[in-house]
Order: sequence, then C-alpha cells, then structure tokens
Amino acid sequence: MTDFDLEAFHRAAVETPSHESVDGMRELLVETLADHGVAADVDEHGNTVASRGAEGGADESGEDADDPHYVLNTHVDTVPPHVEYRREGDRVYGRGSCDAKGPLAAMIDAFLRADVADGGRVTLAVTPNEETVQTGAAALAEDLSADGYIVGEPTGLDVCTAASGQCEGTVVIEGESAHAADPASGQNAIRAAAPVLQALETYDEKRGPGEHEQLGRPTLTATMIEGGEATNQVPAECRLTFDRRSVPPETVDEFRADLEEHLYQWMPAGMDLSVELIRPDTPFPEAFATDEDDTLVRALQDASGGEVRPFGAATEASYFAADAPTVVFGPGVLTDDEGAVAHSEREYVPVEQLHAAADAVAATLDELL
Repeated sequence: MTDFDLEAFHRAAVETPSHESVDGMRELLVETLADHGVAADVDEHGNTVASRGAEGGADESGEDADDPHYVLNTHVDTVPPHVEYRREGDRVYGRGSCDAKGPLAAMIDAFLRADVADGGRVTLAVTPNEETVQTGAAALAEDLSADGYIVGEPTGLDVCTAASGQCEGTVVIEGESAHAADPASGQNAIRAAAPVLQALETYDEKRGPGEHEQLGRPTLTATMIEGGEATNQVPAECRLTFDRRSVPPETVDEFRADLEEHLYQWMPAGMDLSVELIRPDTPFPEAFATDEDDTLVRALQDASGGEVRPFGAATEASYFAADAPTVVFGPGVLTDDEGAVAHSEREYVPVEQLHAAADAVAATLDELL
C-alpha cells in the first residue's frame, strides 16, 4: 500500500485548466510520480510514460521473456470551457472530473500499488491530446507491446470491450458555374447534392460491414452542407460534411475509398465528386472489439462487479487493441438520467467510484501479474 492521496490528486487535477494547455497537468503527473519514487519520461509527442517491475523484452536465449506486462492508459487533456472544482456530498464536480482525471487518479493509485516484486511489469502511459488529434496514442501504439491494456474513461465501473470508430469527412461535388438566368448552361453542384444525400443513406446497405455482435450497426450522418457564392449564379461546388461511426472490421482508409466509389455512381454526367477526410494527416480512432471471455476482461469484471458491454463513445483504446486485449474502464459516466455528464457543465464523479475503480484495477493487476 502506498501513501498516494487519491482524492487530493484528483482535486489538484480538476483545478488545473488543461483544455488551455496540458503542461500543468503533465507537470502535476510527473511530480506526483517522482514523489513516490517513480521516474517518468515525456516523449516528443507529449506522452508521459512510467513503468514499474521487470524490464521484459527477450531473455538470454533470445526468446520473449515470460514476465507479463500490462499498460494503464488515459489522457490529461479536457474539452473547454474550464468548470471550477466543487464538492457536494459524495460528488466532485468540475471539468475533467470524470473525463478523464477521475480515471487518471484511479490508475495512478493502482499503478503505485501493483505488486511487481516477484516479476511482471506495469506501465502508466498518459496521452496529451485524446480530445483532439490523438497523435499521442498513435505514437504510443508504435512503441508499446503488452499482454493487455486498460484504458481509463468514465464507464460507471463497467468493463467495456468494444467501441465504435469515428471519423469525419467532406463530400466535394464539382460542377460548373453559370448565370442563373440560363441554368442549363452550367452544372448545378447543389442540385447534384440531392441524389448524393440519398446515396449516403444507402451506403451501409450496399457497401458497409454489416451489424456487429457487440456494437450493432454503423452510422453515417450528413451534418453540414454549404455551396454557392451568389444568389444569381449556378453554384460550381457543394460540400457535404459527414460523421462516420464504424464497427469492425471497417477501417478509415477502406471506408473513405469505398464511400467515394459508391457516391460517384450517383453523379450526373460532366460533374465530379471526391471524398476527403477532415485532418487527413492525423489519426482517427478505429472501431475495436475484445473477446468478452478474455482473461483481462474476466479479471476486471470480477474485481469491479460491473457489466461487460460496449463503450458509448470513440476512445484511444483502438490504437492498442491491435496489439493485445484492450478494455475501457473507469469511474463516472458519460450520461445519467438527467442528461450529459462528461463534457457538460455538470460534469461530476462520485468519490466512492474513484476508490472503487482504483481497487478494481489494483486487484486485476495483482491477479494478472
């Protein structure tokens, strides 16, 4: 048992406005670990990584070492605006209280308590930009190798074994401008948007991955439309923005190409269409699913008493799921009976869940290590 003060750390974290800069949260994290005898490294992507226990890797024969290795991951950034810390009874309110400074506090506690004296290794890997571009997690996924990953998010102590992927993009329709007095002399890009919108509705029936046993059906939603430059001009371009929530085995790159091919069939002669991803140079979270009977899943469920279910939002878990079994777990909830909790003005976490989450992760590590 360590002398880590979970509630004090959580308060300090919630009081730090990390939507403006993650530097303060990173400094708090590094100093906290140092105070407990653990050195942390900050890599070029802004990730904070610390490990305890066996080094792992290969043994003298060149074979992989048998010592198990588990990774605890979450993030230090939050969405704006900052919401001040306050405590009312057993609830702590404030920005990041459940997403994801509550899970972070619980994971630090479990990380420091993990018994690695007889072998095994546990790594705490904390990213800086989960709420935005997720380049930190993408970089970690290239460097880390483990037997399993626990990703901290507000799940109400349920063990979440799957989550939909998410990406956003734009359908660009290109026609030819003309005077509105003679519309037949041009190619009206806005007019062509009508069949393209219909084609978006049929994509999953024609080309999609189908229903997933844990996540259900994917969704494809048109969210914005813009086009035209003047009220008396046939518009040469129209842009449709969409949101995609995917299920395995679909990947972002495959989806973009397949959607473009599907929509192009609906274009009038003489017009062009392309599908572009928003922020194409940064990663999007893919869909993932872990076997519900995996050892990690069962150990964490036994320790937490929570249900096994999918998670209700996209996470960084997908970056690690390609390497090893991955679950999403933590205190707090995304929504409750009154509405949104995470990302809302009323964001909160029950203090008892902070301790319960830490105990569950610590017990799981003790069993698996």
